Amino acid sequence: MKLGSLKEGGRDGTLVVVSRDLKHAVRAGAIAATLQQALDDWSNTAPRLNALAAELAAGDAAGAFDLDMTALAAPLPRAYEFVDGSAYLPHVERVRRARGAEVPESFYVDPLMYQATSAGFYGPRDPVLVASEDYGIDLEAEVIVVTDDVPMGVAPATASRHIQLVGLVNDVSLRNLIPGELAKGFGFLQSKPRSALSPVLVTPDELGADWKDDKLHRPMRTWINGHWFGEAETGVDMQFSFAELVAHAAKTRPLTAGTIVGSGTIANEDTGKGASCLAEQRTVETLRDGKPATPFLKFGDTVRIEITDAVGATIFGAIEQVMTKQTPRG
Repeated sequence: MKLGSLKEGGRDGTLVVVSRDLKHAVRAGAIAATLQQALDDWSNTAPRLNALAAELAAGDAAGAFDLDMTALAAPLPRAYEFVDGSAYLPHVERVRRARGAEVPESFYVDPLMYQATSAGFYGPRDPVLVASEDYGIDLEAEVIVVTDDVPMGVAPATASRHIQLVGLVNDVSLRNLIPGELAKGFGFLQSKPRSALSPVLVTPDELGADWKDDKLHRPMRTWINGHWFGEAETGVDMQFSFAELVAHAAKTRPLTAGTIVGSGTIANEDTGKGASCLAEQRTVETLRDGKPATPFLKFGDTVRIEITDAVGATIFGAIEQVMTKQTPRG
C-alpha cells in the first residue's frame, strides 16, 4: 500500500491512497482525513486503507483521479517527532578521519541520533528555501520509517512490529553553520532547516524481498543538476537496523504514532558508488587530494533523490527540488 497527502484540506493535507505505479490516487477521507489520523488508529484504519488500495488497483475505486506530483504535500506535512540516526558508519569514519579523529568504540554498539525538525516538511516538488548560499547548502539522501505508538523501553524485536511505513527524506543541512553549533556542545538547531519527504510512504510488505532484517536493500540514486551523483546501497554498511534505531529512540520515552526515524546519510565503504551528500564527497576528496573540490549547492541548483525496484519502477516517487533564496520577513 502506498499513501500520500494532497495540498488541500488544511495544513495537514488530505490523505490519499496511491496506485503502485504512482499514476492514480483516491481520497481516503471516509477512513481518515489525514495520514496522522490514520496512524493514530492504525490497527483499524490500515485494513480499510488496504481494501481501498485493492479497489484502486482493480479500477473500482470511486472518485479515483490522475495523480499530479506537484499537488502533493509531504505525506506527513508535520510530524510529532523526527529523530535522525547516523547508521552508516563509513560516513562517520571518513568524516572523523579527515579531521584526524578516531571513531569511539561506543559508536559501533550505540547509535548516534539527534532530534530533527518535524514541525513542517517540504513536499516532494517544493523548493528548498535558504537565506544565504554562505550557509553551505547540502542534500542528505536517507531512508525513513514511520511508527505507530511505540512503548518506552521496547526491545528491537518488538520495535520491528511498530514500523508501519517506509519512505525517503532529503534531510537538508547547512554545513557551514554546523561547526559553530556543535562547538557549543548542545547539538543542531539553525544548521538543520526543513527537510523534504518522498511523494509517498509505503508499507513494508509493498517492498517484498527488498525489505529484509528491518533494512531496505536498494540503491539510493541521487542527481545534482541532472548529473549522476551517487547510488549507495541502502542495505550495505548499515550498522544498525531500523528496529534497533526505533528501540534506541524509545529507550527512555514512548514514541507517538507518526514518529519518523531516519537512517542518516546513506554511505558505503565502496566510494565508487558515489555519495548521498556533498559533505561525504568533499570528505573523500579531502582524504584523497588534501582539499575538497566539490562546492556546496547554489541557488538554482536542482537535486533529485529516488529509489527504484528491480525492474526500474519508482517505489516512493522522486524528491525533486530547486535551491531557492528566501527573502527574510519581519
